Order: sequence, then C-alpha cells, then structure tokens
Amino acid sequence: MRKKLKTFAVLTLCFISIWTINSCKKEQIAEGTDKELYDMSKATSGFVWYKNSSSLLNKSAGSGHPQSFLKTRYNSVAATKLDSNGKIMAGAKFPEGSLIVKELYDNSTTLGRYAILYKKTGSADADANGWVWGYINSDGTVAESASKKGTSCISCHSQADNIDYMLMNKYFP
Repeated sequence: MRKKLKTFAVLTLCFISIWTINSCKKEQIAEGTDKELYDMSKATSGFVWYKNSSSLLNKSAGSGHPQSFLKTRYNSVAATKLDSNGKIMAGAKFPEGSLIVKELYDNSTTLGRYAILYKKTGSADADANGWVWGYINSDGTVAESASKKGTSCISCHSQADNIDYMLMNKYFP
C-alpha cells in the first residue's frame, strides 16, 4: 500500500510539474483582436508593397525589431496614401480601415513575425490616434498583445520624420 501511495504521489507531482510548465508559456495563441489582426495579416491579396516591390529589405539601423529582414505592404485603403512610386506621401494621415503589415523575416526565407497597424478608431484596443498595434509571430502566437495599445512600439514610431507612425520613408528612401 505504501509503495502505491509513493507511486501515486510521484505521478501526481510529475503531472502538476508538466501542467505548470505548459501553462506558463509566455506566448499564447492569438485570440480576439490579436487573432483578427493575425488573420488579416496572413491574407496578401489586394495589398500594395512599399516602393511597389516585394523584395526583402535589410533591417534598418533604427529598427527595434530583432529580425534581419522585412517587407511592408498596405491594404487598398492604406494604399491611397502611397504615391506612384509606392512611398508614403509626405504629411499623410491614414484613413479608417487602413491595414499596414510589416513582415519580419528571421533570414531570407523564414517569416518570423508580423508587425501590424490597423486604423480602427472605435476599437477598445486602439491608441489615442486610432491605431491598433499587433505583434504576432508567424505561428499565430502573440509576441505582444494589441490590448497594450503599442506601448512598447510608440516611442520608436514617434521619432522625427515619422508619417502617422510610419518610418519606411525615413529608413528606406
């Protein structure tokens, strides 16, 4: 009887340990606004690439993102603020419904993360300027929740020469 009790106690401790480790994972699967942003970011039809090119760009010196490469695309609403060369017009303010997706690549072939800006003023997750910020890993886990309203992003995106939080023209003229 004593041996069975010890075995039961050991198995229970193992189960609790495994459960605790799995429930403490930092990155969770996207839900709510994060899932909405992730799903919108995976769709590529109807987008315009920055400078009309889907070529990978090397990460800029001013980037706070750890990935080495990127490319940025704009949905049809946001694309109304791009000029004929695919660059953001000076002084532009993106309209409601604008979706801007920066694809961040770990290397020249591996998409690691999406950095997303979605203009949705009525969202509970929107910042003071109406932007909903998403930072979602390519596997659908959340790197930083939209509920944080871009608090770890805004300081970089507010630097001089930004255009409605966009820095593409500054670093990729």
